[in-house]
Amino acid sequence: MGSSSKRQTTMAKMARERRLQEKRERKAEKKEARKLAAAQGLDPDAPIDETAPGEPAEGDVMPEAGSEPQAS
Repeated sequence: MGSSSKRQTTMAKMARERRLQEKRERKAEKKEARKLAAAQGLDPDAPIDETAPGEPAEGDVMPEAGSEPQAS
C-alpha cells in the first residue's frame, strides 16, 4: 500500500511558483493598461508613466521650499 504521509513542497519550488505568479500578475496589468490605452486612443506600445499625478518622476529636480524661481 501507499504511504499515508504527504510530501512537503520545497522552499525552492514555492519560490519558483511565487515568481511565476508575480510574473503573470505583471503581464495581466500590462495587458489591462494596453486595453485602456487603446480605448482612450493612446499609443498602446508607449511606455507607461507609473508616477502618481503631482509626484515628481525619478530624476526631476524640485526647487527648494521658499526659494524664488530664477529668471534667465
